[in-house]
Amino acid sequence: MRLYFLGIGGTLMGSLAQLAQQKGFEVSGFDRALYPPMSDQLAAAGIEVFEGFDPDQLRPRPDLAIVGNANMPRGHEAVEYILEHDVPYTSGAEWLGEAVLRERWTIAAAGTHGKTTTASMIAHILDHAGRDPGFLIGGVPCNFPASARLGTGPCFVVEADEYDTSYFDRRSKFLHYRPKTLVINNLEFDHADIFGDLGQIQYQFHHLVRAVPRSGLIIAPSRDANIEATLKRGCWTPVSTFALEDNGEPPAGSKTATADQWHAVDLRADGSRFTVSLNGTPIGSVDWELMGRHNAANALAALAAAHHAGVPAAQGIRALGTFRGVRRRMELIVDLPQLRIYDDFAHHPSAIRTTLEGLRARVGSERIIAVVEPRTHTMSLGTLRGELTNCCDAADEAIWFRGDNIQWDVGQVVKGSLVPASVETDIANLVDRIAAFGTDSPRPTHVVIMSNGAFGGIYELLRQRLGGAPRS
Repeated sequence: MRLYFLGIGGTLMGSLAQLAQQKGFEVSGFDRALYPPMSDQLAAAGIEVFEGFDPDQLRPRPDLAIVGNANMPRGHEAVEYILEHDVPYTSGAEWLGEAVLRERWTIAAAGTHGKTTTASMIAHILDHAGRDPGFLIGGVPCNFPASARLGTGPCFVVEADEYDTSYFDRRSKFLHYRPKTLVINNLEFDHADIFGDLGQIQYQFHHLVRAVPRSGLIIAPSRDANIEATLKRGCWTPVSTFALEDNGEPPAGSKTATADQWHAVDLRADGSRFTVSLNGTPIGSVDWELMGRHNAANALAALAAAHHAGVPAAQGIRALGTFRGVRRRMELIVDLPQLRIYDDFAHHPSAIRTTLEGLRARVGSERIIAVVEPRTHTMSLGTLRGELTNCCDAADEAIWFRGDNIQWDVGQVVKGSLVPASVETDIANLVDRIAAFGTDSPRPTHVVIMSNGAFGGIYELLRQRLGGAPRS
């Protein structure tokens, strides 16, 4: 059977193409442009890809076209060709649900933040336990060579995104996955281009909750009012909760919880070490490379999910000790004596804040510079500009990059900032400013570049300019 992927260079579609090939399908596809790391993964898999669309790519006619949701609207020449020539088609999320997940124990990691890291942790724990899980993750986990794998075990871990499915299916993608184990890390307003308010997002999440069977498990934080309100609409599945304890004070219990309670106690300030407690009993301690309280919370959720799938908690804790994180999540890209530069995917005010707070707890009084490109639909529209004003408070300075897609005055954030802040509009000037941070202060400097996109190639420009290779 021959499959043709529209938008094969995207994280989801490229990963699906790899899964399809592993299932024995003949796979090809196109995208407007192809970039690493997905272009490298597709090349390594030997999948035929094309830059730009040509009807000859669909001759002979494929058995099924898989349509992505990124930049594939009505009017796109490839979409129009498929419709005009009666090529059978479906969405990427629906194909995944039908062709892969229907026969597996699906473990889904959902929520506004932390989906990629949590899904990667779950997959690593299961793999460490010898379960050979399948997975599809919206990033490249450092413990695996690719973002997707079919696996031979019963479990399949999927990053469950609430963004809509395709131009012809406006439901959230995760509604196609029907998980048996569901993690909801957190729930905030995002995706202002398709959701009018938080209530619309909660509506989609409640449909996801409705799909989890009674024999399944929902895992959620015990202190998230938005998730609690969503579950109160109706929940037919046991709920395990997780929380970080502060000064030994136990967290408030969830009114919907009927299963286990997971706590992180004795949490080191930078999140690099903590003890895991299950229903009040200490199980073991996580000592790892990651930083930040948010990652400790992600770890609790991952342990709970793997535990539901049969991995003992102590074994899961040992696995997290070897978890190396995910590319573009505080990934060190330049490492010099007085200057370290990190690539981070943080794309929401809450994620920016927690990431910088984690770094502050680790480096103490050393200088932190936050460089933020607000390029998501939500941030480019200025929907969360109020929250953006103070999300960099843990840094010593913030630089906001105003790209061509920004539809509001980023200077408003600068005026209200509690730390020195400025706006930059030119990549070359920004590279010059960042390079100078390594010589203009006796304090070691940490520059965190935050964007969910290519940021004008700034990462490679900095590597070329500074030549500081990351540590292995």
